[in-house]
Amino acid sequence: MKSLSLVMIVKNESKALYRCLASVLGLVDEIVIVDTGSTDDTIQIAREHNAKIFYYNWNQDFAAARNYALDQSTSEWNLVLDADEFISNDCLATIREFIHSGPAIGRVKVKNQFESQGIINTEISYISRIFPKQCRYTGKVHEQIQSDMKRVILEVEISHDGYLNKMKSDRNIPILLDCIKEHPQDAYYHYQIAKEYRGLQQHIQAVTHLRFAYRFIDRRKVFAPQIIINYLYATIAAGTLEEGVSVIEDNYEYLEGSADFFFVAALFMLELILSNPGNYSSNLALIEQFYQRALSIGEVEVEGKVDGTGSYAAHHNLGAYYEATGQHDLAMQQYSFAVEYNYGPSLKRLESLREEKFFC
Repeated sequence: MKSLSLVMIVKNESKALYRCLASVLGLVDEIVIVDTGSTDDTIQIAREHNAKIFYYNWNQDFAAARNYALDQSTSEWNLVLDADEFISNDCLATIREFIHSGPAIGRVKVKNQFESQGIINTEISYISRIFPKQCRYTGKVHEQIQSDMKRVILEVEISHDGYLNKMKSDRNIPILLDCIKEHPQDAYYHYQIAKEYRGLQQHIQAVTHLRFAYRFIDRRKVFAPQIIINYLYATIAAGTLEEGVSVIEDNYEYLEGSADFFFVAALFMLELILSNPGNYSSNLALIEQFYQRALSIGEVEVEGKVDGTGSYAAHHNLGAYYEATGQHDLAMQQYSFAVEYNYGPSLKRLESLREEKFFC
């Protein structure tokens, strides 16, 4: 039977580590934890889970730290998690079948929570996290496994709420700035630092870096659609709406299958009209068209997909559009569709509209 180690690097993770380690109980044969300078109860929690503990002098290089941790593993396969992540589905059989099927790299679904306009959203990404012992990382931050092995998407789900932790951004931003200084035309680094600034609600900085990412975009890259979608969200948050108009026009065909694109395009168009009704009120019908397009695409799970943009969130926002334009029956219909997904805000609006209709 092939062996599997959980391999982690940590620092001051006492609030999250227990949850993470508990989620792999029965999944792994060994836990390897490399500490980079904790001053809280992180080490004690690791000991309680019989982890093998090592220490590493942090040098602003995630790949180097992860590779040191991988060097300490004694198993044939490794699973990599961060402390603010945890496995959230029953995947023991999936993982065991995968590691016995031959050399390959397992990409898992990571459900990233982030805050936008006071609402907690969930974004999907697929990341290489289960791999044979010889694999190693490259990259100072947002490091990647360097290997020519085939990559297989596994039915393994990891929940991640680290983007809600501002301390992580304080650590990541200086490293990303150094990477950008070395590679000023690398769209990936500009995209990643913009996500950090988004988490800090620093929207001007976010839109600035997404502007660069968009300028240097390579549409063949898996993260390219997210540069465009995040750029539009950033223009809304930063109030730099004019620059977003051409972004929608130039990517309509490229992102014709993306519910996220049409969802943010509808949000963008509403903000654009409100900012200058005289110039843009003729675009009002596009809001309905974009939400309907998002709903017709539906909840297709692709890299960067945000939950609800092809279902309950689009139904709710379309309901709000109909309500604002005096089409109350259509609004109630859309809110009802969203309620089928147990979407609380739609239930409240639906009940309010029913009361108004009853008393009229």
